[in-house]
Amino acid sequence: MVCKKCFVAGRVQGVFYRATAARRAQELAIRGYAQNLADGRVEVVACGDKEAVETFVKWLWTGSSAAKVTSVDVTEISPDSVQLSANFQTQT
Repeated sequence: MVCKKCFVAGRVQGVFYRATAARRAQELAIRGYAQNLADGRVEVVACGDKEAVETFVKWLWTGSSAAKVTSVDVTEISPDSVQLSANFQTQT
């Protein structure tokens, strides 16, 4: 299992970005979360099979139909460093 922490910038709040990310993550059997940050970005943690996580991280550039992503900063994190629920979660 691999885990990536991503900071997604652009028009990504108030456009169903987190909900759409949750649906895509569940399709790929990815665990983690997406949450809005005070600075307007969305923080996404994605853990799962390497190929699925890579596919999901590429998808983050697309997001919901109303989103306009300008950057996705990705770092690898240890799976032990994050508490994961059974499914991908959206948080406020």
